[in-house]
Amino acid sequence: MNKQTGGGPLAVGYSLLFFAFLFGPLIIMVVTAFNSSSFPRITPWECFTTEWFGVLFGNSRLMGGLLNSVVIGFGVVCIAVPVGLAGALALSELGPRLRATLYTVLITPILVPGVVLGISTIVFWGAVGRGVGAGYDSLFFNGMFLTLAGQVTFVSAYAMLVFMARLQRFDPTLTEAALDLGATPGQAFRKILLPFLAPAIGSAAFLTLLASFENYNTTVFTIMSQSTFTTALASKVRLGTDPSLSALAVIIIGITLIGAMVNEAQTRRKDMLRSGRAAQSRVYGNPVLSVLVHPLSVFFLLIAIVGFLSWQGSQQDAGVCKQQILDGKRARQEELLEAQRERMKAQKAAEEATKPTVSTQPASPSAFGGAFNSLAPKAEPAPAESANPSPFGGAFNNLTPTTDD
Repeated sequence: MNKQTGGGPLAVGYSLLFFAFLFGPLIIMVVTAFNSSSFPRITPWECFTTEWFGVLFGNSRLMGGLLNSVVIGFGVVCIAVPVGLAGALALSELGPRLRATLYTVLITPILVPGVVLGISTIVFWGAVGRGVGAGYDSLFFNGMFLTLAGQVTFVSAYAMLVFMARLQRFDPTLTEAALDLGATPGQAFRKILLPFLAPAIGSAAFLTLLASFENYNTTVFTIMSQSTFTTALASKVRLGTDPSLSALAVIIIGITLIGAMVNEAQTRRKDMLRSGRAAQSRVYGNPVLSVLVHPLSVFFLLIAIVGFLSWQGSQQDAGVCKQQILDGKRARQEELLEAQRERMKAQKAAEEATKPTVSTQPASPSAFGGAFNSLAPKAEPAPAESANPSPFGGAFNNLTPTTDD
């Protein structure tokens, strides 16, 4: 009889490495967001601070790009979701051959590189603007419009795929029965098909918003002189990063966790109400507990916790700690400079000790030790100058009369 186990040391080690790979960068970014160091790092730890969140919100370029990204994102959602829904409905009503052709046409923008889409969007709308005689200050040369048009061309395909997956589970006989009972096509769509597609509409809207928000390859060409949050963030990383980007990661992680918890509370509540076991549940059967676990209550409770933690963090004054760190760095720098001076003095003393002594002998001494120096010819003494030298420098000395023998 084979005994099955949950896994040995290899499986445990693999699991630890897997989760470290997934959550390690997130943990590092969360920690660096609260370190006072000007460069994102965990060690050496300096001081706990929340000032990098203020630096993030004080960056006008990032905040302006964030506003542009939100505007463009909602515009993309409002256009891409209806276009994707129309494409999915058209594919569901066509024959197999025509469906395959139309599907290929509609899915192609996803396969085209974003750089090509961005350049082609500029070229196309620029040609249209020049064709109608519009100036460079018109809509055809506006970065916001070009970015919206460029993103819709491929984001609509994402929405279409979501709707197609949902429509595969739809029973078309429900619509046919509504039409047989006297409903108009519009009424059948609004009261039967649209409620069935409601979850897909929410998913498609969220997916298209994220796809628009994080897009860079197409946006960097179409945004022109303006910027979105992604392009402003990329330029900031190119020019030099600081922990304010880690603060941004903390905010995104916090929003994601709050959304996940609220969604989990909503899912559990729906499951309990659908199964009819809510009254027998100790949580949902209790009026007080049922209010506390309601999705709205969970949402406001999490927001209150985040607000309290943010207020507590803002009360933390890191000035004293940062001054102590600065004084320690200066003292350490003085110690290093003093040690360097000592090393230079010791090196100079060692060089002087090993320097050879200067010899008093001639530059080219005799090989016989100076035994024959007495035989060397003696230099004649220089003639003494006249007691009364001529004021003309001796130019007429040859004219003086000589005495006869």
